[in-house]
Amino acid sequence: MAKLTVKDLKVQGKRVLVRVDYNVPMEDQNGQMVINDATRIKETLPTLEYLIQQGAKIILMAHLGRPKGQREPSMSLRPVAAKLADMLGANVAFVDDCIGEKVEKTVSLLQPGDVLLLENVRYYNEEEANDPVFAEKLARLGDLYVNDAFGAAHRAHASTEGVARFIAQRGGQCAAGLLMERELKFLGDELENPARPFVVILGGAKVSDKIKVIDRLLEKADTLLIGGAMAYTFKLALGFQVGKSLVEADKTDIAKAALEKAKARGVQLLLPVDNTVATPFKTDKLNKKGKPVIELRNERPLSEPNIPDTEEGVDIGPASILAFGDILRQAKTILWNGPMGIFEDPRFAVGTFAVARVVAEATQKNGAKSIIGGGDSVKAINNAGLGDQVTFMSTGGGASLEFLEGKVLPGVAALSEA
Repeated sequence: MAKLTVKDLKVQGKRVLVRVDYNVPMEDQNGQMVINDATRIKETLPTLEYLIQQGAKIILMAHLGRPKGQREPSMSLRPVAAKLADMLGANVAFVDDCIGEKVEKTVSLLQPGDVLLLENVRYYNEEEANDPVFAEKLARLGDLYVNDAFGAAHRAHASTEGVARFIAQRGGQCAAGLLMERELKFLGDELENPARPFVVILGGAKVSDKIKVIDRLLEKADTLLIGGAMAYTFKLALGFQVGKSLVEADKTDIAKAALEKAKARGVQLLLPVDNTVATPFKTDKLNKKGKPVIELRNERPLSEPNIPDTEEGVDIGPASILAFGDILRQAKTILWNGPMGIFEDPRFAVGTFAVARVVAEATQKNGAKSIIGGGDSVKAINNAGLGDQVTFMSTGGGASLEFLEGKVLPGVAALSEA
């Protein structure tokens, strides 16, 4: 059902409590926590700029990392406030808590157009427990509620679901921010009746993570292109040898069921026809978990369907890149979720980057609508320098997958109906 959006609200002079997703990657540089990638902050700017222009008093709630109810200094949102101020070109106040007297007093001093960022809501265990007492304390801070954190909308937490209920009970409205509105439009409305041919590219490690998405998309797609390690589970299900490739041997029945459903529905389901393989070597080095580091050496293309026992599949091969590319160039709607190989290693990023280029080409030259379903796919598109050449990139990882599965997201369900 359609939800209210921030543009449906009368916010002049009102305290607007906004849930944003500022769970940004950070690293310690000489004792200072520095933000590596500000994409999630950037994505919220349209909503914040709109609220500022409309004279709202803006109170931002967010989480960072997993502090597990502890005041972990490395997970403070203070550096985010400074970065946001820089990007917004406006002052952003920061308060080192998210509930309590000090916070309420700071909020009471806000003037129309002011922006205040609260400290990490996950400094309290009550946030993830969706504790009603904690949610009510947060709700006291706002007259209206806006959720612009699609990436956290699949969690029924105090700041994503509980707060909305309390504000609604008081007669306050709860609306989607402009980013949330776009997520719901592209991952929902646009895929409900897609322009055809509708081609879905699925990659990543596990079939089990995406089986519900595969099942649902088999009812809508014309073609499914399968890459990444999940392709090896499908190949195993078809009786091929996969060597030392990452595989879910106990999930071949799921892969077989998907292949049968695709056949029954007349959906083309394509697996890689060749692979890039490498030989894994155990080294003397240990990783952070104390396990031996495995190095991949002697990478080479393999045109044979069977992967030798000593080799591991690490990327789709040249023939697969061409085959996938031919299909994508014909597409009118493209949904991509998951890389084609171990793209973090430049040696094994060829397939993923080739797919990224064809998706961008289909969008720019052929007018296809391209939707990138969050997580590693977005990272890959950005790494390839093509982020501005696709139609839409989702900010949600798990939220994107759950929404594509057809699940109700608690953070969306809690918003007021339009």
